[in-house]
Amino acid sequence: MAEETGKTVLDRGWLAARSTDVDLTGVQLTTTHPPSSATSPWMDAVVPGTVLATLVKNKLVPDPFYGLENEAIFDIADSGQEYYTFWFFSTFQCNLSANQHVDLNFRAINYSAEVYVNGHKKVLPKGMFRRHSLDVTDILHPDGQNFLAVLVHPPDHPGKIPPQGGQGGDHEIGKDVATQYVEGWDWIAPIRDRNTGIWDEVSISVTGPVKIVDPHLVSSFFDNNKRVYLHTTTELINRSAWVAECSLNIQVTTELDGKICVVEHLQTEHVSIPSGAHIQHTFLELFFYKPNLWWPNGMGKQFLYNVGITVDVKGYGESDSWSQPFGFRKIESHIDSATGGRLFKVNGQPVFIRGGNWILSDGLLRLSKRRYKTDIKFHADMNFNMIRCWGGGLAERPEFYHYCDIYGLLVWQEFWITGDVDGRGVPVSNPDGPLDHDLFMYCARDTVKLLRNHPSLALWVGGNEQVPPDDINAALKSDLQLHPYFDETGKSKEDFPTALKDPSQYLDGTRIYVKGSMWDGFANGKGDFTDGPYEIQNPENFFKKDYYKYGFNPEVGSVGMPVAATIRATMPPEGWQIPLFRKLPNGYVEEVPNPTWVYHKYIPYSKPGLVHDQILHYGAPKDLDDFCLKAQLVNYVQYRALLEGWTSLMWSKYTGVLIWKTQNPWTGLRGQFYDHLHDQTAGFYGCRYAAEPIHVQLNLATYSIEEKDCEPRNALAFIMISVVLQLQVVNTTSDELSDVAVEASVWNLDGACPYYKVSETLSVPSKRTVPIFDMKYPKSKDPKPVYFLLLKLYNVSDYSILSRNFYWLHLSGGDYKLLEPYRKRRIPLKITSQALIRGSTYDIQMHVQNTSKKPDLEGLVYKNSFVNKRASCDFDTASPELEKKQGVGLLKRFYRQFSEGSNGLRVVEIDGTQDGVAFFLHLSVHASGKDQKEGEDTRILPVHYSDNYFSLIPGEVMPITLSFEVPPGITPRVSLGGWNYQGSHTVHY
Repeated sequence: MAEETGKTVLDRGWLAARSTDVDLTGVQLTTTHPPSSATSPWMDAVVPGTVLATLVKNKLVPDPFYGLENEAIFDIADSGQEYYTFWFFSTFQCNLSANQHVDLNFRAINYSAEVYVNGHKKVLPKGMFRRHSLDVTDILHPDGQNFLAVLVHPPDHPGKIPPQGGQGGDHEIGKDVATQYVEGWDWIAPIRDRNTGIWDEVSISVTGPVKIVDPHLVSSFFDNNKRVYLHTTTELINRSAWVAECSLNIQVTTELDGKICVVEHLQTEHVSIPSGAHIQHTFLELFFYKPNLWWPNGMGKQFLYNVGITVDVKGYGESDSWSQPFGFRKIESHIDSATGGRLFKVNGQPVFIRGGNWILSDGLLRLSKRRYKTDIKFHADMNFNMIRCWGGGLAERPEFYHYCDIYGLLVWQEFWITGDVDGRGVPVSNPDGPLDHDLFMYCARDTVKLLRNHPSLALWVGGNEQVPPDDINAALKSDLQLHPYFDETGKSKEDFPTALKDPSQYLDGTRIYVKGSMWDGFANGKGDFTDGPYEIQNPENFFKKDYYKYGFNPEVGSVGMPVAATIRATMPPEGWQIPLFRKLPNGYVEEVPNPTWVYHKYIPYSKPGLVHDQILHYGAPKDLDDFCLKAQLVNYVQYRALLEGWTSLMWSKYTGVLIWKTQNPWTGLRGQFYDHLHDQTAGFYGCRYAAEPIHVQLNLATYSIEEKDCEPRNALAFIMISVVLQLQVVNTTSDELSDVAVEASVWNLDGACPYYKVSETLSVPSKRTVPIFDMKYPKSKDPKPVYFLLLKLYNVSDYSILSRNFYWLHLSGGDYKLLEPYRKRRIPLKITSQALIRGSTYDIQMHVQNTSKKPDLEGLVYKNSFVNKRASCDFDTASPELEKKQGVGLLKRFYRQFSEGSNGLRVVEIDGTQDGVAFFLHLSVHASGKDQKEGEDTRILPVHYSDNYFSLIPGEVMPITLSFEVPPGITPRVSLGGWNYQGSHTVHY
């Protein structure tokens, strides 16, 4: 019986053993002595993954991400390369019929390998970023049972770790074409095996006599995107002994509502392929009139067509097939004359870039579709529109790009060059890059072929804070030159020569190549170290025009402390000690963290001489929980201010900013919006608000004090003091915003609302940040030192909220210490929720209401409703109004949304007798259970929240959606905590 044509992934049943513990050859392992079980020296292997991931899985080494355990693991510099040279063994079933062929595919191995199949040896050449495909047709067993053994060798130059650490260790890893972060950086400890292993997908693919290889899809745009053409070129290999007469079919389809498949185009072409030939075939271009376009996150939908190619061979039938989701989009880029920054356009529309830097998902390369989906969705949830894949990390995998395609994240992909390792480090490293330049270029070209069909891929960059050596840079520039369709935009198709080479025949041809991350419109454009800074900042500084001199900052970073539960889950008790706060003679405070935090690269919340300790602004922390909660307050303010500051100067000074960095591939304590366990920090939600496509905000740089002498009363003169703050509305969309207004309300700690103002009806042009009015508060002789401010931008026609932004503020020169006694204020809450359960997936809709007494206000503060939006948990929510419409109306909306698979409406009330703002509320999901140990981490992660770390004024209701998966046998519960709510208040499901 013939094998079915197609790919089978080999990701289960792998065994591994250290090469020095195995006395058998590869021939013996795949013929007479195959291992049959995980008995010493063999163990269950992690494939895809690394040697170290396999050792951790089998508990043969401690978890390198826990506490200081990484120090207990042999570094390859000390153990020698043989220690991390491993055998990997598996079996696969394949029984071919006549004229069928099978390839054994390794999408990536680090760093070189010998492969044995049924006693036959094949050598995989060096290089971490190259694919390998081996034709094993003639060496398969007739009975279909086949043995596979792979001996994997580490990089040739793993290097040594200097006692002082450093960026890329001793830089030796730069001599290889491999990841450079593995020798350690200022945000990660060294990876002991240097990521040795079968770290990406292994598969077998069965075809007939003709094989499809690396199709290239390109869309060209004319007449203001009305006329669009799909260009397609593919390689074809005829492995038969005769001329193959082929019918080559291309089909473009689209799905409607996930149910109906519509064929947009179907075209068949004939091609004859000589025996043994490897040819390139270019299809006739396909014409589309006004196709649905792919847009970046926040600008429109990410519409994807499916392009399928099949080859039918006369006398055989279907020989091979290939398919790819494909988005029609046009990306342009140039250096903006007004700002000097690089400006990106998608489908003709300028994109103000707000995104982050990315290293990789996991430092042991335990990569999976599920983890990638969470990672990328988190970035979309933060309203980011670009991810930069940093040059010291990976050429990211197709699964990464697949989810960027789905969620609308543009990707800046760098090649494997960094300033620290390739010529600019301390000590100065090798300026000539890797030793084998031909190998580098082979890997680069293969990476381009692997990734080029993804609409999310926006640009190629030669390296991080460095350019590649001259010959590599020249080769990349030549290979990645733009096709005239993309280099000479604005012309009609008829303006180009008819004999012009088809764009799909280029290696890429559609995206710019920039030689380095600080060149040509990034940082100062000249390669000087003008990115950064990477530490805590005074929030108002981000809004100042002299804060950053250049138009596009590719790296600006700050703090990233996770929640206390993550510290307890990833460190032993000695790592739970909070920093000492040492007062310096200049009045600043220096934080002295414990050794475990130092090892995990903690960034302090103070910068003596420049920034006073931001955590101490809230009062001295008592313990780990108090420290981490106050750190979340700072995280929220810090990153919201960063993005709001950049956006306040959109187009007038800046074209974009990328935050360093969005996450950590290990349990680091800096530069992250969610931790390695996938729990978000409050900075995540600060970014989420600040990067809204339509947004209302304060300009913190306009903060000023007005003093006015007043007439004496009862023989007493006094000074009236008021704070002046400018309100702004941001519209990054392509449409003018009209018939809207801004509502501003100030709330004191006692629950009173001393200030309330509504703007006139506004119109905000597309792609603009517009000042609305200056808010003067308080006009009082005794102003409150700490107060809350709620801003809402809403549609005048129906009061629906377009943007809601909540601030806590203090008077100039003050602090937030009055919030400490405010924690004792008991504010009543009501939580109404219902869950939709589908297998292991829970979708929960929750309404949290501050039920304390509303002040007597004549205004709109309680008339607003939330606009229908696509919720972060991927299902549409209703539009509950913030009026007196709870009770029956709310029940009806719940049951309409969750009519099938629901487990009932739940109502939990939290008692309280005082009025005021319910401040900094935080939801988390946990496993319920009677057998849980004290101190056990019960969190269920990841969870997608539509909002978190939110605050509610008296009477206000916030709709929240949650989505998560639970492990088998686990019943979840949702806990609510907050500044006024010590302990947790729980809803069981």
